[in-house]
Amino acid sequence: MRDSSMLEIEFILKALKNSWSINSSSKWSKENPAKGQCGVTALVVHDQVGGEILKTKLADGWHFYNFINGKRYDLTASQFQEEILYIDVPSSRNEAFSDTNEKQYTYLKNTVAKHIFAQYKK
Repeated sequence: MRDSSMLEIEFILKALKNSWSINSSSKWSKENPAKGQCGVTALVVHDQVGGEILKTKLADGWHFYNFINGKRYDLTASQFQEEILYIDVPSSRNEAFSDTNEKQYTYLKNTVAKHIFAQYKK
């Protein structure tokens, strides 16, 4: 049997995939919808389920993701073609927010919440 946090993450991932757009990241594209979404996504996931925000240094800068109930969740890893060698540096909401802005964060937070609500109603 799967644990409830895994099911919750699956709901959130589905909601994220339906919510990512040019409104949540200026790097978004139809071909790579997760592109540029790491900071804003880590914040929204943190809002939904708590846990910690971690980061790993990549060629283009810091990459943000979540650590929940002892497990790493990188819901935007699909934006990269190469394998990520995680170093799991503790981060914060403030650092993750430096990768986005209020407009993008508010858009993604509200849109994800609507999608999650619609999924739970099913």
